[in-house]
Amino acid sequence: MPRLALLPLLVLLAPACQRATAAAPPTFHRFTAVADGIYIASATGGMNVGSNSAVIVNDRDVVVVDSHITPSAARALLADLRTLTDKPVRFVVNTHFHFDHAHGNQVFPDDVLVIGHEVTRQLLLADPLRGRTFLAMTAPLPGQIADLEKQIAAQGDAAEKSKLQDRLQVLKAYATATTEVRPQPPNVTVKTKMTLYRGSREIQLLFFGRGHTGGDLVVYLPKEKVLCTGDLVTAGLSYLGDAYVDEWVDTLEQLKALDFAKVIPGHGDVFTGKAQIEHFQSYLRDLWKQVAALKGKGLSAEQAAKRVDLTSHKPDFPRIEGPGVDPRAVVRLYEVMDARGTR
Repeated sequence: MPRLALLPLLVLLAPACQRATAAAPPTFHRFTAVADGIYIASATGGMNVGSNSAVIVNDRDVVVVDSHITPSAARALLADLRTLTDKPVRFVVNTHFHFDHAHGNQVFPDDVLVIGHEVTRQLLLADPLRGRTFLAMTAPLPGQIADLEKQIAAQGDAAEKSKLQDRLQVLKAYATATTEVRPQPPNVTVKTKMTLYRGSREIQLLFFGRGHTGGDLVVYLPKEKVLCTGDLVTAGLSYLGDAYVDEWVDTLEQLKALDFAKVIPGHGDVFTGKAQIEHFQSYLRDLWKQVAALKGKGLSAEQAAKRVDLTSHKPDFPRIEGPGVDPRAVVRLYEVMDARGTR
């Protein structure tokens, strides 16, 4: 075919190629629609992204709720978002300061508003890489990698070995990605409430009190009746290492007053209604009561952690296997009780 004759054909093919590229599935995220233009972004397993994100596609821009665990994970989210929309991300909300929700902040340019509670900004400015939560989660990485390598070496089944090798690749990539983290605090802060009006969309950022951390924001879309909770409420049991357990119950009581139908949690699947919140309130009340009693008997936090028995909550939280709870949770409860003067 003459060279000039190829030009019209290439021009015709170009849009089709672009459409094919745009339609390619996302690599590291699964986007599930929760309401019109509102999605939960959850991991496919090819990368450690740490937590769910929520994606709110507005008339002209996008709001991302939680920026993931590392800059690499945040960049992957932005790349995968191109399969949903070509609208720019203009707002990022940090529901709280924990690394798996906020350590992707640094990839967003200065013209993106990163919004968080005042406490979240303070904690991200206070060298969180030396904080006990980050260290507790990342210090075991070398040992976990070594254990996986031993399992792979000992595994005789080819299919199982392949699965283990995939897990090892993800874990090694995460360990490398953590070295790039330079925590960036929100550049806009909220004390109790902020509302974003983005075209036809109303997005409320609300603080009801301390719970999972000292600065938990929720994102509420009143028209769509969708609530993004971060780790204030998850699909299971939230980490308690920085929690205010006695205040958390009251914070959730205020949260329940909102008119919502669907919840996008920081971890786990979308759920409906308020029963999950009520189950968690019951768990927290029981935990506080039992730990306070054991502390009053003079037990150490480590001893009390072994004695606490929350198996009565197993029907609501199936991952409870038997008596005992995370010692980090009880250490934190003891800290809060000491600050309250509880004996």
